[in-house]
Amino acid sequence: MTDSPAPWPAGAPDPDPQDDEALRERAVAALLTARERTTLLTDSVDDHDLTAQHSPLMSPLVWDLAHIGNQEELWLLRGVAGREAMRPEIDGLYDAFEHPRAARPSLPLLAPADARSYAAEVRGRALDVLGSTPLGGRPLLRAGFAFGMIAQHEQQHDETMLITHQLRTGPAALSAPEPPRAADAAVLPAEVLVPAGPFTMGTSTEPWALDNERPAHHREVAGFFIDTAPVTCGAYRAFIEDGGYTEQRWWTPEGWAMVREHELTAPLFWHRDAGQWLRRRFGVTEPVPADEPVLHVSWYEADAYARWAGRRLPTEPEWEKAARHDPGSGRSRRYPWGDEDPTPERANLGQRHLRPAPAGAYAAGRSPFGAGQLIGDVWEWTSSDFLPYPGFAPFPYREYSEVFFGPDHKVLRGGSFAVDAVACRGTFRNWDLPVRRQIFSGFRTARDA
Repeated sequence: MTDSPAPWPAGAPDPDPQDDEALRERAVAALLTARERTTLLTDSVDDHDLTAQHSPLMSPLVWDLAHIGNQEELWLLRGVAGREAMRPEIDGLYDAFEHPRAARPSLPLLAPADARSYAAEVRGRALDVLGSTPLGGRPLLRAGFAFGMIAQHEQQHDETMLITHQLRTGPAALSAPEPPRAADAAVLPAEVLVPAGPFTMGTSTEPWALDNERPAHHREVAGFFIDTAPVTCGAYRAFIEDGGYTEQRWWTPEGWAMVREHELTAPLFWHRDAGQWLRRRFGVTEPVPADEPVLHVSWYEADAYARWAGRRLPTEPEWEKAARHDPGSGRSRRYPWGDEDPTPERANLGQRHLRPAPAGAYAAGRSPFGAGQLIGDVWEWTSSDFLPYPGFAPFPYREYSEVFFGPDHKVLRGGSFAVDAVACRGTFRNWDLPVRRQIFSGFRTARDA
């Protein structure tokens, strides 16, 4: 396990020693927040649900739990502190590249009690390392990057485990308050104009940004219109009722093949009963809410809807310009609302709610152009393939991003209600196969100006 041979992140100086304490506090808070959520997700079900595979697309929850601990040990205890392996015999079991998800239940995994004990022991030692390690010098330690990377990794697996909770059958195991409604949704324009011109995409200074977000670079973008909010269930229902899943002309050849093979008629978890569309959400069956962003749609479905609507999906640069560019100053913000960290008034993040907020919510989180809900609520498919930025350098390992670059994966942006703020920025890039529906994915549309 080695640091990148290139200076990274470019343009980000080592923190002042006086900032060490603030960085440590931030890292500790991020790690504790992640572990609190991991505990909720794994303690809310019994051992049978922890060890069962609820879908071949997902790992058993107990695999995620031990994998979180194993990655923390690999990077923080062995990589940062140079300590001996605690349980080297399990490394292969929890290597995400060695065993596909469908095969993981057949592995000799740690039992739930052992997985909890292992993850807890690793965390205790990792906090000791954090308290005694200078946060500078090596790229892996600059601004506490390694600790931030592990906090993000755990939160990403927490999102994966929440997907597994959605896929499991049986009564609800989780609960959360309802998200806020939109006070001015009725007067919001359907779309806003983002004028042509350059903007700065990506980052070279965000301390915990991951390799695929780097480096910052200039992009020239033609003018375009983009939806002020993600496409709603009500709007998507109109697509269904107009024959969206029966009209081949709206679909790419690959998308149409998926529709035919799986006999798709609606988003995942939707079904029709007595003339009404219902959905299953974390163990509860409920009417599909018309004003909520549509969820659990594949890239193919998002693309087909956009074609039907006479529009298109935004490109990744268009999405980021709409979310980050400040036309007044000409600079790119960290978030649509500015440089301040997310708050409950600005975005639906961190599993605070177990659903997206109605379209038009979070007025305080809108961009200078007037587009809202660009952070949180639903991951938003873009039309772009997942590709490296000019000057990309893998860090701290190729398998995080580089091996996924290419036309097979489409980019999603903006996070969802299932994403924690530590793993969601205006520059954060997610990617997945265009067939994926179990993820918390939605979309918004765009058109040329």
